[in-house]
Amino acid sequence: MAAEAGGAAGQRRIMCVGLVCLDIISVVEAFPAEDSDTRCLSQRWQRGGNASNSCTVLALLGAPCAFMGSLAPGPAADFIAADFQRRGVDTAHVAWQPRGEVPCACCIVNASSGSRTIVLHDTNLPDATARDFERVDLSQYKWIHFEARNAAEQGAMLERVERHNRAAAPGRRVRISVEVEKPREELLPLMRRGHVVFISKDLARHFGYQSAPEALQGMRGRIQPGATLICAWAEEGADALGPDGKLVHSDAFPPETLVDTLGAGDTFNAAVIFALAEGRTLQDALTFGCRIAGRKCGIQGFDGIV
Repeated sequence: MAAEAGGAAGQRRIMCVGLVCLDIISVVEAFPAEDSDTRCLSQRWQRGGNASNSCTVLALLGAPCAFMGSLAPGPAADFIAADFQRRGVDTAHVAWQPRGEVPCACCIVNASSGSRTIVLHDTNLPDATARDFERVDLSQYKWIHFEARNAAEQGAMLERVERHNRAAAPGRRVRISVEVEKPREELLPLMRRGHVVFISKDLARHFGYQSAPEALQGMRGRIQPGATLICAWAEEGADALGPDGKLVHSDAFPPETLVDTLGAGDTFNAAVIFALAEGRTLQDALTFGCRIAGRKCGIQGFDGIV
């Protein structure tokens, strides 16, 4: 049940490790009151999850990419696998679990404001393990992005990439990015393992920071020397602290009409990774990320961001 990524023969790919789930999305005219009965404007199934969404965006931008995460056989997984294949995302390293259920998120998108409200049933499905990751041929990848979830197993995965990099020629090393979205204490040490680290607005606020620049300055001690720390702040745009210690900023690029913000952060992360992997400057990558995320907010789903 694997879909082979496109791209020129021998071209190294980008892998995203993390969650895939089924999103059941209801678009409503206005957010419903509690204990009410409301009709939606439209409803759709969509493949979701941070790492999964970032793969969608990378594929749309033209980057050969692969997804690694867990699935369990059943109708939801059939839909997800078919959608990965439709997008040209390599699923050879999906960890198929013999038991458990695919996580499902019920998402309400408010057509009048573009806001999204998510209720996730993060089921009993085990996450991909370091043993699963052992099967990945690291020479095939130029960049691996980790959505921080199961810290112990991902720590072992990162150790394997670090060992590979110590032995590899400079031009064959794998760049590592880590996204820390949830304020869970056990995930924070993973920040020190990334060459590029994305922190969320929610994480920054959890630590008492009121802006992206404040968060970057406050949390810079948690990353390794020479790494880049990035924080997007919705309508305020995004900021980054580069290896030289200088702050870089991009304004947001809001659409004429805010339609759907579901997956906007995943879009931003993917677009920044795409640009940095192409060798663009941090300023260019940050601006590109904000621009593509802004386009995404002006459409339902992801088709039309490029």
